[in-house]
Amino acid sequence: MAEFVGAVDQGTTSTRFMIFDHDGGEVARRQLDHEQILPRAGWVEHDPLEIWDRTTTVIDAAMRGLGLRPADLAAVGVANQRETTIVWNRRTGRPYHNAIVWQDTRTDRIAAALERDGAGELVRRKTGLPPATYFSGGKLKWLLDHVDAVRADAERGEALFGTADTWLLWHLTGGPAGGLHLTDVTNASRTMLMDLDTLDWDDELLALFDVPRAMLPAIRPSSEVYGSADAVLPGVPLAAALGDQQAALVGQACFAPGEAKNTYGTGNFLLLNTGTTRACSRHGLLSTVAYRFGDQPPVFALEGSIAVTGSAVQWLRDQLRIIDDVAQSETLAAQVADCGGVYFVPAFSGLFAPHWRSDARGAIVGLSRYNSNAHLARATLESICYQSRDVIEAMVRDSGVRLDVLKVDGGVTANALCMQLQADILGVPVSRPVVAETTALGAAYAAGLAVGFWRSTDELRANWNEDRRWRPTWEPQARETRYAAWGRAVKRSLDWVELDEHTATTSDERSTG
Repeated sequence: MAEFVGAVDQGTTSTRFMIFDHDGGEVARRQLDHEQILPRAGWVEHDPLEIWDRTTTVIDAAMRGLGLRPADLAAVGVANQRETTIVWNRRTGRPYHNAIVWQDTRTDRIAAALERDGAGELVRRKTGLPPATYFSGGKLKWLLDHVDAVRADAERGEALFGTADTWLLWHLTGGPAGGLHLTDVTNASRTMLMDLDTLDWDDELLALFDVPRAMLPAIRPSSEVYGSADAVLPGVPLAAALGDQQAALVGQACFAPGEAKNTYGTGNFLLLNTGTTRACSRHGLLSTVAYRFGDQPPVFALEGSIAVTGSAVQWLRDQLRIIDDVAQSETLAAQVADCGGVYFVPAFSGLFAPHWRSDARGAIVGLSRYNSNAHLARATLESICYQSRDVIEAMVRDSGVRLDVLKVDGGVTANALCMQLQADILGVPVSRPVVAETTALGAAYAAGLAVGFWRSTDELRANWNEDRRWRPTWEPQARETRYAAWGRAVKRSLDWVELDEHTATTSDERSTG
């Protein structure tokens, strides 16, 4: 009898494969980074073939490391960076172009035109999303309009679209030799092409973006046996797909309305379970599908998406070179008692929730001769926490739910100073679970539920255990004074880029990938 469940966690900067036991404990992990391709300011791409190669490598390494056979896995689930957009040829499996990553801002003109032409309200009403560069629909339209052969092949059904889950599931089930072309409701809900009420691709939205239906994957539940793996893990059921942030919600066992989690990775993503009722935001949050298990009704969430948090720390390492590794940010920031009046708004890709300002750019304000690289490091950690508070304030206004504790997960939670700052800036305790990589755990949970490895969400809730809790130490007046200063810094990051300034594409820039 199979004793374990596996999960692929295909993220923005790396791909990992993790194996869990019935108690939700991690028994194996392998992880590899992939290249961040930056062709010009505001453009972010990945090589889909590199991601597929990394996926097969980490699966093989994790299995070999434990001496496991495919039969030892009851099922495998997939979690993925969500809005990143890939188009490939059905017959060859070759991408027409690099993947356009969720952080990419080249579709400014497309998003702005939707608002200018009065289609913004239609998009919000049907999809729960504002027109923004973040989502897949504009990226797909850009590929159809700018990459040779894509539109003609798409109309013939030869070009396939998918986010990273679709790309991996297609390859895992055979690729050009009959691979399954599907996605789940959580990833489909991030495209601006699916109606949240019908959970299906919407003809009016497809016409708005000029997307041929023939290139779109089938939309399936998040937890369901889709098929079996082919050459990699032969015979193992592929039984779950969730966008990474929804997977983390499942991994944190946030199954009741009003329960929330915040994932700290490349960006931050705070999701609040709103139950089977779709909630509409009036304060800059997204309505999204949280998960759908089998034929049960879908569960919805309010989400606050923040583009740059952990990647701001990487910027200190890779561009400024004031630290040698991301862990060193904690040591450097701890050299000073506070930020010394410095505030850093890392709006490298504009500001996402709750502001939705693609014209914003990064700003460091409040500098004096007194300040050092330690103050900048501390301001970077504080920026992660202030952006999260912006989202939580919007969530409270939308839902009326005030958090008693914030459940956190993701790589940045290893930074104890950052988590203490989060508790101080919010004024509520912050709780980290034993398994901090809840994205992979959530994909494993969903896959295990589909095959009966776990019988119910009650079993999953029983697996959750707290590892550490941080409690607020700042006085309320100091907290509010510093938050007000953060708000002034955010205002100084706005109106920096003229829309269209960096998005024009001439005919000689058209690409065949």
